[in-house]
Amino acid sequence: MDRPEGRALARRTVLTGTAAVGAGLAWGTAGPASAAGAAGRGLGLAQEVVDAETACLERALLALRRDLHRHPEPPGCERRTAGVVARELRAAGLAVTTGVGGHGVVGVLRGTRPGRTVAYRADMDAVPPRDIVGGGPAPAHLCGHDLHTTIGVGTARVLARLRHHLSGTVVFLFQPAEESLSGARAMVDAGVLDRTRVAEIHALHCGPFPVGQFATTAGFGLPGQDRGEVALAGPDASEAARRLAAELGALATVALPDGPADLERLVADAQTPAGPLARFVTLQARAREATVGVSYRCWPQERYVKVRADVRRIAGSYPGASVRFPDDPFPAMVSPRAEGRALARHLRGAFGRSAVSTLHAAFPPFSGEDFALYLERVPGTFTFLGVRAPGTPITAGYPHYPEFTPDERAIGLGVRAMAGWLARRSARA
Repeated sequence: MDRPEGRALARRTVLTGTAAVGAGLAWGTAGPASAAGAAGRGLGLAQEVVDAETACLERALLALRRDLHRHPEPPGCERRTAGVVARELRAAGLAVTTGVGGHGVVGVLRGTRPGRTVAYRADMDAVPPRDIVGGGPAPAHLCGHDLHTTIGVGTARVLARLRHHLSGTVVFLFQPAEESLSGARAMVDAGVLDRTRVAEIHALHCGPFPVGQFATTAGFGLPGQDRGEVALAGPDASEAARRLAAELGALATVALPDGPADLERLVADAQTPAGPLARFVTLQARAREATVGVSYRCWPQERYVKVRADVRRIAGSYPGASVRFPDDPFPAMVSPRAEGRALARHLRGAFGRSAVSTLHAAFPPFSGEDFALYLERVPGTFTFLGVRAPGTPITAGYPHYPEFTPDERAIGLGVRAMAGWLARRSARA
């Protein structure tokens, strides 16, 4: 998840609440199963078998997460992390390719029974200092990518131990540079989806929900982002830029969070059908001498057209103003409804109805995700994994905050959820 645009909650806030394979050689997958073979495969692995295998690995997975946490690497610099992941996957018997789209790692696990090819994406990079809320002295794992990577490795290890009962093929994509929104594009451009012939792709992301809870995103996801600039002319251009920035800022329909209560409200609003976040604009306009830089997100993403028109209209009231949007907006991540609802049903069956909630908005409204670029190519799911420990403040579970301290029990839950789900989807006719 790339950086949140709001940094109003400061660091000082006190809370009291709750062997490398050559490029391309490891990517081929088995051909499609026959309909007769698919009909006799069943619906994947029994959840209790997945749970038992996960329990055997939990101590090792905790050690892995803590090792990754102690060695955070910013976007594009994940050399050590990629090396650890590749070693773990090879030890589990996967076919491994490294150096994909930078430091990306691809692991391919083939079951012994015919089936489909499905994928799991885990991002590996840490949050750079400038993207920590309030700023920070060094890169740090404050977005949960150390957990995502550990869950990916754990899921691969569990399914590898059960490969004689596994249908189809599972491809594990360990992605660099998510925080800079460049890693997914690099891996897609490297042909990772085409070469593996992935039918669908899935991901988990740490979120500020109670540990043990999953929040599904059918029909929603995360907003994209658009950037522009307005140049002003004349002797009073600097003063005009300040006035224009204030006018453009009023286009925002969601205020930046100004404390824990605001974060709690955002979480509640995201779970409210037709609530305040069902449609929104978050916008920041900053005056710099005679220019105004504009950065905004919106939902649904079709609103980009109107927001751009509004920016041009408001800027047009200033003589000599010139508006420029240099690039197309980065796309929103929209989770398909059918797959999201199917995952919710699966998770309720595995963990109980109370363990699964549904988001009715793009969340968080101030952040984006380059997982969007995979979902533009193939269907899949993106689900929030609750990491907030009981009795901790919301910032302990809210990515990018310096207080972010996820409950490690979420690792085993994530592995159980994804191992069972991927086995079911790869066995699907």
